[in-house]
Amino acid sequence: MKQLYGAGLGLRREMTAELDAGLPEEVDFWEVAPENWIPFGGKYQQQLKHYTQGNQFVSHGLSLSIGSPEKLDVNFVKQVKAFLDEHDVLFYSEHLSYCSGKGHMYDLMPIPFTRDAIDHVVARIQQVQDILQRPLLMENVSYYAAPGQELSELEFTVEVLRRSGCLMLLDVNNIYVNAINHKYDPVEFLKGIPSGKIVYGHIAGHYDEASDLLIDTHGAEVKDEVWQLLDKAYQLHGVFPTLLERDFNIPAMETLLEEVNRIKSIQAKHASTQNKSA
Repeated sequence: MKQLYGAGLGLRREMTAELDAGLPEEVDFWEVAPENWIPFGGKYQQQLKHYTQGNQFVSHGLSLSIGSPEKLDVNFVKQVKAFLDEHDVLFYSEHLSYCSGKGHMYDLMPIPFTRDAIDHVVARIQQVQDILQRPLLMENVSYYAAPGQELSELEFTVEVLRRSGCLMLLDVNNIYVNAINHKYDPVEFLKGIPSGKIVYGHIAGHYDEASDLLIDTHGAEVKDEVWQLLDKAYQLHGVFPTLLERDFNIPAMETLLEEVNRIKSIQAKHASTQNKSA
């Protein structure tokens, strides 16, 4: 299996004007959503090919809807496979949630933390992996309600990982947001995740609606508390590749690279510590 390394950045269309002259060397890998590129041909595919040739790319989907009660969209999964193959994408990740059911919903809805839901999701993940002929990465999501909850978020997530054979995209910001909103210890959540399942991580900004209500927006700079939690994640699991997400209020590339370099600084600190203890 190919390996990622370092610090990454999510590629957004708003960034392309600054990137056509070349991708900045500070970014070790990039992430794209297949849904933002598959429908378009011509110059858009040529533009993406220009980016992906000779650079490390991963893919983070938006509409697989792994927890949906509706039948899996097999044709869409086949399109994703063709996209991954065409652009030599290293990994494909999706949200451990759903966004369809009696029509398409544009928000990511939480899957009930139940044993029946685990059975359902595991079967769908395995179906997707069979079509893709590669492991699927599942991302822990932010959520604001937990209807019909039988298990904790951590218990649910770990059991899905164990039974499906899938890997994990660990979103550190989502852990922090959920910990505040649902009153649990984010470090204890991190401790419960199997280190061997983590392929890479996400870090992003959020909005403080109230002291006990945070909204996952990806529209601002990463907050200090989330940087501290990323530091703790490296301490617990070792350094793993980590990518900055910014979806709204996107600043100049120079500003984004400051946060990418902050990821690298934290990684370097832990890599040095691990080398000394080896």
